[in-house]
Amino acid sequence: MTSQDAIAQGHEPAPAHPVGSRHEGEPAPPKRAGVRQWVALAVLALPTLLVSLDTFVMVLALPEIATSLGASSTEQLWVMDIYGFMVGGLMITMGTLGDRIGRRRLLLIGGACFGVASLVAAFSTSALMLIGARAALGIAGAALTPSTLALISNIFTDAKQRATAIGVWAACFAAGAILGPIAGGVLLEHFWWGSVMLLGVPAMVLLLVVGPALLPEYRDHKAGRLDMASVALSLAMILPIIFGLKELAREGWQVVPFASVVIGVVAGWCFVRRQSRLADPLIDLRLFTDKVFNTTLGSMFAFTMLSGSAMIFLAQYVQLVEGWSPLRAAYALLPGMVAGLLSFQVAPILSRRIRPGVLLPAGLAVSVVGFLVMLQTTPGSGVAPLIIGFAISSVGGGPLLTVGIGLVVGSAPPEKAGSASGIAQTANEFGYAFGVAVLGSVLAAAYRIQMTGSGLDIPDAARHSLAGAVESAADVPSETVLPLLAAAHDAYATGLHAVALTTAVGLAIVAVCLAVNLQRPRTGASDD
Repeated sequence: MTSQDAIAQGHEPAPAHPVGSRHEGEPAPPKRAGVRQWVALAVLALPTLLVSLDTFVMVLALPEIATSLGASSTEQLWVMDIYGFMVGGLMITMGTLGDRIGRRRLLLIGGACFGVASLVAAFSTSALMLIGARAALGIAGAALTPSTLALISNIFTDAKQRATAIGVWAACFAAGAILGPIAGGVLLEHFWWGSVMLLGVPAMVLLLVVGPALLPEYRDHKAGRLDMASVALSLAMILPIIFGLKELAREGWQVVPFASVVIGVVAGWCFVRRQSRLADPLIDLRLFTDKVFNTTLGSMFAFTMLSGSAMIFLAQYVQLVEGWSPLRAAYALLPGMVAGLLSFQVAPILSRRIRPGVLLPAGLAVSVVGFLVMLQTTPGSGVAPLIIGFAISSVGGGPLLTVGIGLVVGSAPPEKAGSASGIAQTANEFGYAFGVAVLGSVLAAAYRIQMTGSGLDIPDAARHSLAGAVESAADVPSETVLPLLAAAHDAYATGLHAVALTTAVGLAIVAVCLAVNLQRPRTGASDD
């Protein structure tokens, strides 16, 4: 019985045990995980951490790369973005491929490719070579992420332990976001820029050595062939949309990025039509008939769109208004990341006593409070409200990002766990890109309105961005420099307030939707 069937009949859905569902002839897994399984989780956690870390580790290395390799501004953008494009574009394909050829096999292939691509990237002799290596890293990263989550559902048969394991997995993603800039800063102080590319090599070697012995294999023996036309359509859908959204956030409303988004939407329509007609689709659209799956997936998308992208603007405020270095800004976000990591571990424990329809909305209510605290930030008053507010919001996101991912994967049949994992991670990629574009527009509009109404003689460049105001300060009379910069800082703070308020309102709406649509189902952890 699916969770949707259970809801229709007035029953709570049975606990999702993807591991316990096995093919005829396969031995029954143990009821509770032992030392071997927890060591296996540690092995899975390493590539998860590194896939996330590799997204952010380039932030500090980019200036040195530009100097060493003579990379143009366009090439620098591709060095940064190509990795995320490939990860986001291939998550669905790799998740489904793992269901077909074996999740452990795909994980080991991805690990080997990630290690080799890291070496090539570290010793690249040109910008184009580095871009190619980063693209290969993205492809390998797309293979690693859904495989690790799907294998966790195979290894941990006990629902309480599985919830804890998912909490560790989610914590690794969050840790990579903050450890990337910190690790990059430390390495760049002592070594050359390529050293940041070598972080993943030892972990991938360890994965290849111990993975075959510790990790079980699982695949859907009844799955058909991979439809390459669907793969092409999925890429034609995801990549243009992510590219267009990022460019809209960076350059504003331009024809090319808007057209890119439209192309992606049209390709998405064709993709969905094809999936509905195939006997063995890349995505089983029946997953989206499950209310638990839809509600939780949509809520995770919204949370990533709002809260995840808001973190970028917090970091920019600390650097642009308060004048902090990127490394110091990363340290400023550290309390929030630690709070989030703790929340990821506590949320599965709470889920044993509190059903998702209460726990997830309550967590988001805490996040709303955190973003309201951020409204107290003003230029010159310090960044304490930002640091405290970010920490509070991170605590509140723990239940949705841990218990929620368990609900998404648990709502799918065992043989579709890899596909469900890929869908969930793709939704996060879309949410982040969409959030940066939307909230970036909110911030820019609030900034522009306040600068226009400041009563000062504002240069055109300063009217549109804080960076433009800093550049314009060199060309205006000395007596107007300080008023111009003060007005720009105030306007940026107003923009940040608009972002925080928009996020708080959006998360409140998501909390209400979760409370309404998750009234009955409980996590497996609470049912056992």
